[in-house]
Parts: sequence; structure tokens; C-alpha cells
Amino acid sequence: MLPFDHNLSRLLVARLSDVFPGAESTASAGLADSPDADVWTYEEGRDLVIVTKDSDFNDLAVLHGPPPHVVWIQRGNCSAVEIEGLLRDHADTIRGVAGSQTAVLVLR
Repeated sequence: MLPFDHNLSRLLVARLSDVFPGAESTASAGLADSPDADVWTYEEGRDLVIVTKDSDFNDLAVLHGPPPHVVWIQRGNCSAVEIEGLLRDHADTIRGVAGSQTAVLVLR
């Protein structure tokens, strides 16, 4: 499963369901207003890949290591369409992160 952090459009879940079936937003998991550390703890017990634009998840990944794994999108203001394209372009790499030793995958 691929959880999208609250700083990304919830529309991405539906728009990317063909590439990442079972993806969810942290909001749909009841974590919309939760601190990043709580989201990390929730995801930690599962081998998931958190998709975010938040550098705090990078810090948590470096500190604790995987799982969960992090896809850190390092783009300034951009549309959900741009992020969707970026994730589609790197879908195979993102899927390969789960179960690996990679803590953070940076996408620009």
C-alpha cells in the first residue's frame, strides 16, 4: 500500500489507482491532523512507502531506517497533475522500494 501524506492532493489516490492499487491518503486513515511522528508510528509496523513533500519524513527515515520507506518529492509549488506524472514515471522504482533497504527515494 502507498499512503499519500496530507500535504498531497487526496485526488492522487483515485488518479493513481491503476498504478498503485490500494493507495490511500493519511487523511482516509484518520491521520490528517496527526503529527508526522504519529503517522510514522502508524506506518512503521507495515512495509509501506509514504509519499510526501515533507522533509520531516526524510529526517525520520534517516533516524529510524525503514520500514516505512519514504518517497520524498522535492518540488516547489506544483499541481496534482505534475505530481501524478512524476509518480507514474517512477512507478516501477517506487514499487521496488518496499521490501528494500532504501530508506528514502528522492524525486525531483
